[in-house]
Amino acid sequence: MESLSAILVRLAPYILSIAAFLILLEQINYLKKKRSVAGPNLVLPFVGNAISLVRNPTEFWDLQSAMAKSSGSGFSVNYIIGRFIVFIQSTELSHKVFANVRPDAFHLVGHPFGKKLFGEHNLIYMMGQEHKDLRRRIAPNFTPKALSTYTELQQHTILKHLKSWMDSPNSGTRSFPLRLLCRDMNLETSQNVFVGPYLSGESRKRFEVDYNFFNVGLMKLPIDLPGFAFRNARLAVSRLVETLAVCAEDSKTKMKSGDEPTCLVDFWMQDAIREITAAEDAGEKQPPPHTSGVEIGGHLFDFLFASQDASTSSLLWAVTLLDSHPEVLDRVRAEVSGIWSPESDELITADQLREMRYTEAVAREVIRYRAPATMVPHIAGEDFPLTDTYTVPKGTIVFPSVYESSFQGFVEPDRFDPDRFMEDRQEDRVYKRNYLAFGAGPHQCVGQRYAINHLVLFIAMFTSLFDFKRERSDGCDEISYVPTICPRDDCKVVVSLRCRRFPCLS
Repeated sequence: MESLSAILVRLAPYILSIAAFLILLEQINYLKKKRSVAGPNLVLPFVGNAISLVRNPTEFWDLQSAMAKSSGSGFSVNYIIGRFIVFIQSTELSHKVFANVRPDAFHLVGHPFGKKLFGEHNLIYMMGQEHKDLRRRIAPNFTPKALSTYTELQQHTILKHLKSWMDSPNSGTRSFPLRLLCRDMNLETSQNVFVGPYLSGESRKRFEVDYNFFNVGLMKLPIDLPGFAFRNARLAVSRLVETLAVCAEDSKTKMKSGDEPTCLVDFWMQDAIREITAAEDAGEKQPPPHTSGVEIGGHLFDFLFASQDASTSSLLWAVTLLDSHPEVLDRVRAEVSGIWSPESDELITADQLREMRYTEAVAREVIRYRAPATMVPHIAGEDFPLTDTYTVPKGTIVFPSVYESSFQGFVEPDRFDPDRFMEDRQEDRVYKRNYLAFGAGPHQCVGQRYAINHLVLFIAMFTSLFDFKRERSDGCDEISYVPTICPRDDCKVVVSLRCRRFPCLS
């Protein structure tokens, strides 16, 4: 009887021929889609340029940008794990993608492998009337009254964490990186603002562990097998949604009793209860869509994903840029001190927050200069004519770069200049089409006012409470993807107390 090794030797030429044929087909298919567009002419079989993307994302996307610019077309192409991709550098082409999110054009995915992570039915993937209806239901969560409630929660959490930084053995003399500290602060802020008192101590600890699994998996290859980070992330998302669903149901019970809202899910449930009651009064047997705990848990997770890492990125760049622009820092401190003092033992009110016009201009410029979520991935649901000469093939992952748009149109766009957003220049209006950090079109970020408020509050408190100095090293301010962008050294600073004491809040 012929041995297995002998059979393999005999079949080896055929196996190699089949493999070579498949590789050839893959290259031909890639070149057919690429046509004359800027991009690599040859790609590694099956994995494409995934290795270089994972190894050094900054270098990978810089190369895509350089190819798009040099070609004059405003976009370039590549190939990653069997998927053809298009990187869009041009603002006008990015708007074309954002404006055509519909079943027969582009589908927002939020992450190249997002559907595997988040599931099929999340807000990110909705289109048409269903998406409009859900955004209408979300709107009451971001009224001035709701935002005012959140600012109190935000400040209590920010102050708690800033105090812990000051209590660290390293404060005052030794530098320490802020990235993980800011991430933890933002995670607790999101928990407090979104679900407030409904997340118990044990659930909160498990929540943090699961969110870390999710964060790690975002940057890994989509290998959905036991022991791999992507599988851990996918399972963690399911547990996180379940936890948030319980919070939503607890809130619904509390709001039915007529209590005042104390967090985002309360405002949401207060409105949902009115809608449910109206449906019951009309004799409808089924509750309105998007009012169940599980559905709302999924949408709350969408909010968490959208705000968590992006906010962390902006806080780090705010510290980095204020340190390297002392004249801006001086103006921020002068404005804040004329409105609020840490020693007043009072929180910043919503009215005082609106008075901090220059500090808000700084926040907006931080977001423009270092757009945290640099790209917004979409998938082409059908062939789509991107330009007169090029049609994006169905199934392509398209990456409109909001980061690249931030450096187009504005006056001296490579310069960090908060004055561009002040009343006399109003570049946020003049170059509105280039300010895409919060997206555009039907999926534009519904919580952008909340995000701006959070950054302004952090800047006001951090600069009032602390003197700080970055620990400079070669390349420390270069961009690193984690998965949003942050300084390569994770923003190492030395901090010391600037005021006499921390606020004493009841």
